[in-house]
Amino acid sequence: MDLLDDDMDEGPEAGSNAHEFTVSELSGAVKRSIEDQFGRVRVRAEIGRVSRPGSGHLYFDLKDDRAVLAAVTWKGQAARLAQRPEEGMEVIATGRLTTFPGQSKYQMIVDQIEPAGAGALMAMLEKRRKALAAEGLFDQDRKRPLPALPRVIGVVTSPSGAVIRDILHRLRDRFPTHVLIWPVAVQGQACAGQVAAAIRGFNDLQPGGAVPRPDLIIVARGGGSLEDLWGFNEEIVVRAAADSAIPLISAVGHETDTTLIDFAADRRAPTPTAAAEMAVPVRADLAARLAEASARMARSSALAIQRPRQRLQDLARAMGRPAALVEGPRQRLDIFGARLEPALRQLVQTRRHRLASRPIPAATLRQFTQAKRHGLDRAAARLDQARLRRLERPRDRLAQMQERLDRSLARVTATTRRAIDQQGARLADLTRRLSAAQGRILQARKDRLERLDRMRLTLGYHETLKRGFAVVHGPDGLITSAAKAGVTPQFRVEFADGATEARPVAPRARRAKPAPEQKSLL
Repeated sequence: MDLLDDDMDEGPEAGSNAHEFTVSELSGAVKRSIEDQFGRVRVRAEIGRVSRPGSGHLYFDLKDDRAVLAAVTWKGQAARLAQRPEEGMEVIATGRLTTFPGQSKYQMIVDQIEPAGAGALMAMLEKRRKALAAEGLFDQDRKRPLPALPRVIGVVTSPSGAVIRDILHRLRDRFPTHVLIWPVAVQGQACAGQVAAAIRGFNDLQPGGAVPRPDLIIVARGGGSLEDLWGFNEEIVVRAAADSAIPLISAVGHETDTTLIDFAADRRAPTPTAAAEMAVPVRADLAARLAEASARMARSSALAIQRPRQRLQDLARAMGRPAALVEGPRQRLDIFGARLEPALRQLVQTRRHRLASRPIPAATLRQFTQAKRHGLDRAAARLDQARLRRLERPRDRLAQMQERLDRSLARVTATTRRAIDQQGARLADLTRRLSAAQGRILQARKDRLERLDRMRLTLGYHETLKRGFAVVHGPDGLITSAAKAGVTPQFRVEFADGATEARPVAPRARRAKPAPEQKSLL
């Protein structure tokens, strides 16, 4: 029984007909089954983790609220993706399902990614805008002022579209200038890279090189959908615009279109035509403002000369003659001097009577006289000093006014001399131009006279005589017919080398033809 039981236990194991697979066979069978069943699929999902190793392949997750699908895009296909995968982006991925035997998992090989509607694009755009703004790429202090009058303008756009024609036409109408065109693709996969390379290429040009370095860059494109303009929302384009050392105008799309390059550019134009209007002023308006400024400067210069001159004349009239300043004090001094002598005599006489009536001791008189003499000397000294000071003040004022008058006269003389020199140079230039114009006019008149003389000789009859013709002159003028020549007794025949006299010859009579002989038939 034990033996039977053992045989019964081992029977099913030994008699099973199930196929034994190797791991590789089973993995291959699963791979073929999945690839046959899901050869080409489109998956709507949200992108999760994104990995970009040095190999160039892209590894990311496609997920929804309940499952996660691993996805991979090989290096060659990743470079051709219209939309680069970013975490949190809702997309529609197209590719095929396969397995990865090395880790016993299945994955999707993605060869095409497109945003899942405009809402997803706008959400991604807003997220990118906030990230770049946080880095300070859109700050106002980074904006550079546009040059007032650029000599060279670089335009980054498609050379075959209507945009470049509109820009060139507007620049030609307002202020013609030198334009460099950097041709780029304005939509599609190559757009972002070419636009960024064009902006950096213009900045890499060296001043004074074979190709002139632009003073201003215009990045332009016509209107389109959000997908068409997406190349100008790429990070590489925004960073190139923000790093540009040359002022940059963004003119992408219509007025209602907004791209990220508009925030990084120094100025945003609603249309390419408006960008051209921002770039250059109107030449006619500039010339008018220049003429107005020149006229104002001329008027201001004239007033700046006229007002000091009038002030100087007024001061000169108010100052009067230098001698008149001292005439009054001198006259008062003469009057006081004339009064002093009689007053001194009267004082001496009064004091003499007082002394005679009341004698004063000689010592007291000498002492008094000596004190008064000293006082008189001091008063005389003070009087001399005061007189000198009184005369020095007008003399100093006169010297100051004379110095100011000399300086003003020197300025007026220098200004007048410069004006005379300028007018003399202008007159010399006009004289030189008049002489040159007179010489040109005389030469032109001489050349015209020579041409007319040659035409006269060509059309005259003397040139015709050289070709073998002759002119017949009669007593009453030219003879132009044989009948008139026959009735003229004598006339003169003019040839190219001279003339000779001639007479008409009577025409010879025609001989009668002899009649034919008649032969007799007999």
